[in-house]
Amino acid sequence: MVDVPLVSVVIATYNMGAYLPLAIKSVLDQTYKNLEILVIDDGSTDDTAKVLHPFLKDAQIRYIHQTNGGQACAKNRGAQESRGEFVAFLDADDIWIPSKLEEQIPLFFCSGSVGVVFSQYIEIDAEGVLGKSVNSGFSRGQVSGPLLIFNFIGFSTSVVRKQCFDCLGYFREDLDMGIDYELWLRFSARYEFDYVDRPLVYYRVWPGQMSKNYQRRYLNGIKIMRDFLSEYPGMVDKKIQRDAWAHTYSGFADCIHRSDQGIRLALKEYLRALSFSPTYLPAWKGIVKVFLGLPDKT
Repeated sequence: MVDVPLVSVVIATYNMGAYLPLAIKSVLDQTYKNLEILVIDDGSTDDTAKVLHPFLKDAQIRYIHQTNGGQACAKNRGAQESRGEFVAFLDADDIWIPSKLEEQIPLFFCSGSVGVVFSQYIEIDAEGVLGKSVNSGFSRGQVSGPLLIFNFIGFSTSVVRKQCFDCLGYFREDLDMGIDYELWLRFSARYEFDYVDRPLVYYRVWPGQMSKNYQRRYLNGIKIMRDFLSEYPGMVDKKIQRDAWAHTYSGFADCIHRSDQGIRLALKEYLRALSFSPTYLPAWKGIVKVFLGLPDKT
């Protein structure tokens, strides 16, 4: 590329002083050099300001401290303050590999209709020990249908054409969970998505993360799906909609089963899943496990 567009990297952080320097260093180590870094401190009470201080000598870095307003508010602040043609997001506890932006930005120039580019990622734990590589289930092009079934985009892998925000708005601040999922669905109504078919991010997973607040997370996801289908009727094929609801309610039932909150409630959600897709195998497997008294380990 002759003209190298500016990329704004938004790192919204709250009490992540222990990991923030690693995240920032991974951006500064990018082989793609035309970038700015916006660190949005959402009212941290730890040593975030202290650990960030040595980095502020770099003219590429802007530090914005605000009263705690939640993750959507902080990420919106970063996107709104950004000056770049593209906005990349990095959670403060995740790490990019050096070639991430260099591999992703060219995909935007393959088609003007591409609004979001993401990638595979590798999970790491709190100490940075490598876990599994998440490298399947992705889709490119028009992705509303596949996204409705499940969110396959790791947030810290994403780069967004800023025009998407200008046309369709920012993160919804009335949601406390699933703000990225809602945004991707909304953007998918107008823009295509693409991805780099190899891991470009180390994505930190915390103990108990999958089971924590599962009920709120699923109920929030259901609301997001309903809102999207109401706002964009006809965007997703009816068969895919049914598959998406079956997947969602069966997953909800799995979480209920794992948490020992009662087989009656788990069965209710498995049956709800089957009401959308009577042949949905995971729901039938869940029902068998419940009746046999087997633990759910999925």
